[in-house]
Amino acid sequence: MVAVLHTWGQALSLHPHLHCIVPGGGLTEHGKWKAARSRGKYLFPVRAMSRVFRAKYVEKLKDKLPEVGKGLVNALFQKEWVVYAKRPFSGPECVVEYLGRYTHKIAISNHRIEESDGKTVTFSYKHYWQGARKLEMRLEGREFIRRFAMHILPKGFVRIRHYGILSGTSKAAAIPAIREQLPQEKKPKAKVRELKEYNPLLCPCCRKETMVTLQVLPKRGPPQDIRIGRRYRDYEKGL
Repeated sequence: MVAVLHTWGQALSLHPHLHCIVPGGGLTEHGKWKAARSRGKYLFPVRAMSRVFRAKYVEKLKDKLPEVGKGLVNALFQKEWVVYAKRPFSGPECVVEYLGRYTHKIAISNHRIEESDGKTVTFSYKHYWQGARKLEMRLEGREFIRRFAMHILPKGFVRIRHYGILSGTSKAAAIPAIREQLPQEKKPKAKVRELKEYNPLLCPCCRKETMVTLQVLPKRGPPQDIRIGRRYRDYEKGL
């Protein structure tokens, strides 16, 4: 499968979770392709997958926290856990379009920022508990940067991982073997999109070269003056 880490919610809160795409089949020990028997529905029964996930999660919890009592473990097993699974995609184009939303997306895009007056930032978000109702939130500038910086991954952290037939050690042999056994589909000619030259000095509002560089951020990690600076410590203390 392909697993993509997604850490934020609509309000920039910390909400780490994975978006996974699982192939509808796999290779046997003899290198033969075996498709799932779901007839175009789900790869695994959703209810059974929920219970397996619950058992695996509790098992890892007990390994990491040996002091966890039987009372908590029993309480966890009394609850029905929910695993959300979507139907398979209709084609490879849909897979690429779906993954594209999460692979290189940042915590908030420019079109969601409604207003910034130098002290506060107002942005739009969807409140899913209210039927995906669109609301607005106003945050003090330092709090907005703090929430945004929570989603900058540390150096060396891999955000996209591949497993099984798609892993780095297996795909060189597995992918050609699968392609030989699956029927070939006619691929439509890809449309080539012309990219315009990007000018960092061009203001998107007035369309004039009025932009200036205020600070150059490092490639990885939040800005140092925000994460460990005096202002950030004062903010954590409520000053």
